[in-house]
Amino acid sequence: MGKVYKYGENVDTDVIIPARYLVTSDPTELARHCMEDIDSKFAASVKQGDIIVAGKNFGCGSSREHAPIAIKAAGVACVIAPTFARIFYRNAFNMGLPILESEEAADRINMGDEVEVDFTSGMIHNLTSGEAYQAEPFPPFISQLIECGGLVGYVKQIVIERSV
Repeated sequence: MGKVYKYGENVDTDVIIPARYLVTSDPTELARHCMEDIDSKFAASVKQGDIIVAGKNFGCGSSREHAPIAIKAAGVACVIAPTFARIFYRNAFNMGLPILESEEAADRINMGDEVEVDFTSGMIHNLTSGEAYQAEPFPPFISQLIECGGLVGYVKQIVIERSV
């Protein structure tokens, strides 16, 4: 369960993590500057488990992996949008950041709402309004990828399991 930070359409990777901070890949440092060009108070106010809800084409722009790393390191539990830019979609899962596509949820959830997400069922519950929205649940492979913290953790787990 988390508080919602809501943004519009076409939130690009340049506002998720501005290029001037790409001199580091340290997640903690990236989190300090997450969303600062679109919401200067985000990094100081976001709490572990909060949720970003946005309009269409979230994560468009350059293909930097720093964007999902910054969001995840800031404590965001999930990003909900009607659609994601293709490269961001893949990078998010590879970095272990859960994302859900739901146009209805993105339209009806408001800034500051309290939202709870069940990735197994794909249900998004807006605790503020009492509404629920259905997104596509994660297939087992994606759930495991997220649980391992992303692709690197997933591959490490497979290597360890096979060597035992």
